[in-house]
Amino acid sequence: MSGQPRVRTTEGPVRGLWRQGHAVFRGIPYARPPVGELRFAAPAPPDRWEGTRQATEFGPVVPLSLPVDVGPQRGTDWLTLNVGTPDPGAAGLPVLVWLPVGGYVTAMSSDPMYDPAALAEAGLVVVTVNCRVGAEGFAFLDDAPPNRGFLDQIAALEWVRRNIAAFGGDPDQVTVAGQSAGAGSVAALLTMKPARGLFRRAVAHSVPGLHSTPALARRITAALADRFGAAAPTAAALRDVDPWHLAAELTSFNAGLHAHRESWGRITGTGTSLCPVVDGEVLPETPWPALTGARASGTELLVGHTRDEFRLFSVMGGRRGTFTEQDARTALELLAPQPHGAQAYRAAFAQAGPEELVEAVYSDALFRMPSQKLAEANAAAGGTSYLFELRWSAPALGGALGACHSLDVPLAFGTLDSPVGTQLIGDEPTPEAVALSRELKEAWIRFVTTGDAGWAAHRPDRRLTRVLDAPSETLPYPEQASRRIWEDHFPAPFDLP
Repeated sequence: MSGQPRVRTTEGPVRGLWRQGHAVFRGIPYARPPVGELRFAAPAPPDRWEGTRQATEFGPVVPLSLPVDVGPQRGTDWLTLNVGTPDPGAAGLPVLVWLPVGGYVTAMSSDPMYDPAALAEAGLVVVTVNCRVGAEGFAFLDDAPPNRGFLDQIAALEWVRRNIAAFGGDPDQVTVAGQSAGAGSVAALLTMKPARGLFRRAVAHSVPGLHSTPALARRITAALADRFGAAAPTAAALRDVDPWHLAAELTSFNAGLHAHRESWGRITGTGTSLCPVVDGEVLPETPWPALTGARASGTELLVGHTRDEFRLFSVMGGRRGTFTEQDARTALELLAPQPHGAQAYRAAFAQAGPEELVEAVYSDALFRMPSQKLAEANAAAGGTSYLFELRWSAPALGGALGACHSLDVPLAFGTLDSPVGTQLIGDEPTPEAVALSRELKEAWIRFVTTGDAGWAAHRPDRRLTRVLDAPSETLPYPEQASRRIWEDHFPAPFDLP
């Protein structure tokens, strides 16, 4: 391992660095910077370069609609990716492409939670991708392609197809993976024709049920554009707005969503205004009916959710323990399946107070049911689905977080010592945490390598599910009450009321 590792890509050679026994290459452009005339446009092929490009630093992050310190990573070359490989001189290694998208407003491939060291040590080539999010990626503009964040992801997968063999990877053994909005991205890619043939398997943790119709998306984008004096929601009107200013304004905009409930309807209960648009072209339809209706092919899919998905948001938002009966009524009205979902929840959770009802309906509508129904839909389309539920509770904050949203990510990457890992699990991981991390990480490695997660597939007759706990066990799907409420309902795109 003397000297820096060097690899030749189709755009030019790159030089990385050795780290913890594997080679890393950072900040490699897979498309041109989306600025100037390319802002809000589909990703353009990357420029070639002369000489050897230094690939030792992460690329700039796309402007974020969350108060996250990005340090020196400001810039405009947002569309970059990173590769961690056990051996650039190898051949035929399985590949994991991670889409680090959160809430469709963040995408930070440099987050230490996604450190590829443990997975690379196990023989995987790991690619992490920056892509456009927030208004840059998902604002619905009259003169720009919709769902630009998804187009970026496809461009990154095309780069992987062209180049990953040079890093020791097998372009025919690619698994695309993500959590939360990253999992929503994975679900969308399952149905998008331009993505076909670019990956073989998929991993989706906490798939969100977040989509909107063009009518609603245009109305919301028009209101956002109006804050900048734009007469219409167009790229031409927003192209000269500083992207970080636009991202900051979107944060403020989202904070006031509740005031638009009468005019924008159910989406105001989610805390986010911009999400994928079912536009009929880039995203023809949501993944569940596409798969069950045989308009998309099934694949090998590892999908799951946590038991207490909503708990992270209620605790971090300071609402845990404060929910009232009015909050429960509002949550049921906005997010339970219509027309009888509210009554069904009241009957199924007859002993539940407002807090439990709010947590159940938010966890179900936003993550648990979209995940479980994706497992069923993929199986209906001829694929093989492996479903899990994380039941083990995070030790931090005296256990108040439960088995919350995002707890599974540092466990799977083996990054318990990352900032998010320590926030959820604590500075000193317990033996239970270490063992559970090993199990989930090994399930990932086995699945990416062979297509088998290591437990029984999720099929309609028994709906077997790996319940990750101390100890773990394989059981019939544990959230049966919620599953029955949603049995005849796909997560529907948000629309104007």
